[in-house]
Amino acid sequence: MNKPSSFVIEIDPKLAAKMKEDLKRQGFQLSQPNYTLFQAKKTGITCTLYASGKLMVQGKNKDDFIIYYLEPEILGNLSYSYPKNDIDMTPRIGVDEAGKGDVFGPLCIASLYANEAQIETLVKLGIRDSKRLGDPAILKIADKIKKDFECSVVQIFPEKYNVLYEQFQNLNRLLAWGHATAIDELSKKTGCQEVIIDQFANEVVVETALRKKGLSLNLTQRTKGEEDIVVAGASILARAAFVRGIEKLSERFNLTLPKGASQQVILAGKKFIASHGRAALDQVAKLHFKTIKDF
Repeated sequence: MNKPSSFVIEIDPKLAAKMKEDLKRQGFQLSQPNYTLFQAKKTGITCTLYASGKLMVQGKNKDDFIIYYLEPEILGNLSYSYPKNDIDMTPRIGVDEAGKGDVFGPLCIASLYANEAQIETLVKLGIRDSKRLGDPAILKIADKIKKDFECSVVQIFPEKYNVLYEQFQNLNRLLAWGHATAIDELSKKTGCQEVIIDQFANEVVVETALRKKGLSLNLTQRTKGEEDIVVAGASILARAAFVRGIEKLSERFNLTLPKGASQQVILAGKKFIASHGRAALDQVAKLHFKTIKDF
């Protein structure tokens, strides 16, 4: 379902002063047409607050404005990104991973169960794909989810990851094993048979891993699976586990281990080897990455 070209909501007119100050800082041009408290314009966005308290947001960039400013700063909730009539309210388990593309740190797979009431809670928490959130927000939201929801997090640190990779000889099969492990634990705990994952390989790969664990579930594998709100919640749990895992390794070896597979990673790898020796590299890095040869 396409979102409407304009977003309209009633707010307290007393918020006008704060909004005007905020929008000036963000580079908006302000004016005051008839019957308005203000109108703010910027490329791709027009935001108009009428004297009645009606707020209208229009323009091609309105969605990001609503999600990243209006909801958290003015409305006090985050629901626009998942309008209720667009959400599947079926109780289900969502699964996602983090750390797959990072040389340093663990591979983390998280599963999250949510019933209908809990799906509404996820909406109120402002759950969306973890790639669109900074680490502080991810950690904060993940803590709330872990407190109030049934979930399972499989955190595979490099030392174990490298052993498993040698065993599976294929990243997708390793990922499938991790997904099946996270699903197995949560399905047994909740009795839920409905599962949706962010598809990362041929469907048969995960189905085979589930069969090996004796699981027969209603599995949906979807590209851009994080667009499902329960998968998005699992994505946040997985990302939080990765962030905390790489921080733990950084503290243990007294060296900041960067995320990703960039030039910074190569420099950090060289520093690590200089301090701890190449033999210890398997404790912090995924050794099958081609980047490793540049350390």
